[in-house]
Amino acid sequence: MKKKIIFTGGSGRFAKVFRKLNYKENIFFPTSKQLNIESLKSIKKYLNKINPTHLIHAAALSRPMKIHEKKIIKSINTNIIGTANIVKACYEKKIKLIYFSTNHVYPGIKGNYKETDPVLPINKYAISKFGGECCVQMYENSLILRICMTENPFIHEQAFNDVEANFMFHDEFAKNLLKLIDQKGIINVGGPTQSIFSFARKNNKEIKNISAKKIYGDKYPLKQSMNINLYKKSIR
Repeated sequence: MKKKIIFTGGSGRFAKVFRKLNYKENIFFPTSKQLNIESLKSIKKYLNKINPTHLIHAAALSRPMKIHEKKIIKSINTNIIGTANIVKACYEKKIKLIYFSTNHVYPGIKGNYKETDPVLPINKYAISKFGGECCVQMYENSLILRICMTENPFIHEQAFNDVEANFMFHDEFAKNLLKLIDQKGIINVGGPTQSIFSFARKNNKEIKNISAKKIYGDKYPLKQSMNINLYKKSIR
């Protein structure tokens, strides 16, 4: 059966890149007015209209990270309650759910985290995304993608030289997303393990390198890398 996919967060940074690709599948990008994730009634109404086979849930409150410190209620309503509503609606209609999470759910202490490793979100943004994960994991017909990606080109003028991660650009992941959507469970998504500075410098030789340890102290999570073997296997 041909896939019919709803993509929430259609006006977001990743979606703008993803939408430029040519799809064989029917993909719908509802506005927040058409599908308000904070309203279960709104979600059900749109799902009944489209009758999708899959729902990719990318709608979220993300940057700036400080917003999750300042606007806790908004963070909870969007990332946790909104995701819970999506799960409820998908469960009732037996729709395959794909959830965009973050590599920041891991502690960032040892690096090379596998999908089966214990989690310990490193900030309130990560806590809100993990709250969403908890809802999604209750629904077996689902896939959680713990992603480490950013815009191309790198938007900041400086980058940490002592933080190890798996950054990749949106366009790199966009071309592989549909290869994953029939998987279930959890998949770490990202590029090769390297410092954030090394990643950013490939496209911007003028970027300045800074030390997270010097700025934030010894407790800052410097080893944020994931094991991405399952992702690489899944996109072959």
